[in-house]
Amino acid sequence: MKTSALVVMSAFLMSAASPVFAMTHQQQLACAWTAGNCFDEAKILEKQIAEIKNEIQKKTNVSPEEVKILEKKLQNTMGELKRVADEN
Repeated sequence: MKTSALVVMSAFLMSAASPVFAMTHQQQLACAWTAGNCFDEAKILEKQIAEIKNEIQKKTNVSPEEVKILEKKLQNTMGELKRVADEN
């Protein structure tokens, strides 16, 4: 009896947890933000911004297209940081 109850309970818990496994990356981030990890996300974004800026400074002899791509990436990351900061 205990074994069958344990099996039924396990199946129920796994079915309730399946939406967590099926989440997209953005949904997982949103879930993490609501759990109080916004400060960590801001630190990660600040680090990414610094890395992108360093990469732009290092690439002096590259094509203008590559620089534009890096600048676009920098703008997107700065926008994400602003959005995370506004949520706090």
